[in-house]
Amino acid sequence: MDLLAALPLRTPRLTLRPFTPEDTDAMYAYQRLPEVARYLYRPPRTRGECEAVIAVGAAWEREGDRVLLAVCPVAPTPGVPALAGEVSLNLRDRRARQAEIGWSLHPGAVGHGYATEAARALAGLAFTTLNAHRVHARVDTENTASVRVCERLGMRREAHLVENDLREGEWGDEFVYGLLAREFGG
Repeated sequence: MDLLAALPLRTPRLTLRPFTPEDTDAMYAYQRLPEVARYLYRPPRTRGECEAVIAVGAAWEREGDRVLLAVCPVAPTPGVPALAGEVSLNLRDRRARQAEIGWSLHPGAVGHGYATEAARALAGLAFTTLNAHRVHARVDTENTASVRVCERLGMRREAHLVENDLREGEWGDEFVYGLLAREFGG
C-alpha cells in the first residue's frame, strides 16, 4: 500500500493534502483558539506544537501512526481561510484494522459542510487504500456539530461514556460513533 501515492484527496469543493512546514502559521491561527480546542481533549496548541505536529509525516504501519491532512477549499469563499482546517485518521489497532477519525476547522470555515465532505473522503481512504475494517470517532456530547457530521457519514452511536474526560476541572461525557467498511456508502 502506497499511502502517499493516494494523496492528495480531492472532492468537488476541497483538496485534502499533507501539511507542509509553510502551513504552521495557518494551523496555529485556529489551533490556538480555546473554542477550537474545547472539544479536542487538550488545551490550545502553541505555534511550536503546531510545527511539531506538522513535522510528523503520514504513516500507516504501526499502532499510533496517522494521516493528518490539511482541508483546503478549491475556490475562495469570503471569510474562509485558504487552510480551512484538518482531518485525521489514527491507526488504533493494526490487527483488527481499527482507525479513529477526527476533524477540526477554523471558525471561519464552520457551517459550509467542509467537515462532512472532508471526513467522508478520509473515511473512503481508510476503507479502500488503508483497508480499515472499522472507523470510529470520539465526540464530546456537547459538540453537536460533530455529532451531526458523524450522523451524516452514516455512523452509528455505539457508546455514551459518562464523565470520562476532565476538562478544566469539570467532567464531560463522550459519544463513540462507529462505521464498518461494509456500511460505508462513500
